[in-house]
Amino acid sequence: MKPTKLNKIYEGDCSILLSDKNLFPNKSVDLIITSPPYAEKRKKSYGGTHPDKYVKWFLPITKELYRVLKDDGSFILNIKEHPKNGERETYVLELILELKKQGWFWIEEYCWYKKNSFPGKWPNRFRDSWERCLQFTKQKDFKMYQDAVKVPIGSWAEKRFKSMSENDFIRHISKKNSHLGRNVSNWLNKKKVFPHNVVVFEEEHRLYLSNVFESAVESSSSKNHSAIFPIELPSWFMRLFSKEGDVVLDPFIGSGTTAVAALLHRRNYLGTEVQSAYVKEANKNIKEVNKEILNIV
Repeated sequence: MKPTKLNKIYEGDCSILLSDKNLFPNKSVDLIITSPPYAEKRKKSYGGTHPDKYVKWFLPITKELYRVLKDDGSFILNIKEHPKNGERETYVLELILELKKQGWFWIEEYCWYKKNSFPGKWPNRFRDSWERCLQFTKQKDFKMYQDAVKVPIGSWAEKRFKSMSENDFIRHISKKNSHLGRNVSNWLNKKKVFPHNVVVFEEEHRLYLSNVFESAVESSSSKNHSAIFPIELPSWFMRLFSKEGDVVLDPFIGSGTTAVAALLHRRNYLGTEVQSAYVKEANKNIKEVNKEILNIV
């Protein structure tokens, strides 16, 4: 069953809006991508939930997300616990365990490497330059389009393939009984390979961006939201876990980055946002992309 409306952002508390089965029917969403407010962060915008209460606050939301997600869909949760009183908080780890109890499968943890993290000096740690992108599903068999996120094989291949020996044409099994093996000759003439699970947005990882997309990034970027993530992040997961025409949901859509990415990749979007100023900003960004990039009035 499809949602009543597609390509729409609803203003209000997502825990209430998502429970409306007319707006969000059972198994109506192909992919969920979101970055909720972290514990005790964004207090001016979202109030700042205490770490001890974070899991209890979030579980009713994920219960509805489980209901609306299709059986073969994925839920990508961008989140990162922060240090407090000299040590890391544990609410993200606690949340993972509770989500498993709720019925979710924790399939993978993608590491988003943030190259633009703020420099600084701390007495017991270094710069925090990565965030979690946790993948949850309802079953172990889910949609995944790995070919869509292949990256160039890299300059190492040219040098390596110039000095191949007879052993490189034989499949070698790992000596550690891991049942893994490789045949180096299989990589000959390959231009692209599968990426690793550390997501880095560098030039060689962004060749999929067309000139149109890059101009859309520039026109739709917003500094008015307190915690905007780069458009490449939802775009990457959309290409990996959805196809054209699918429905992508972001229950904390903020200034609309996920919606813009969905439009540019020919997906449908749905979003909820409690802050009216952000809803206005998101709709403005969407309108600009539709008009200036997609030629839709």
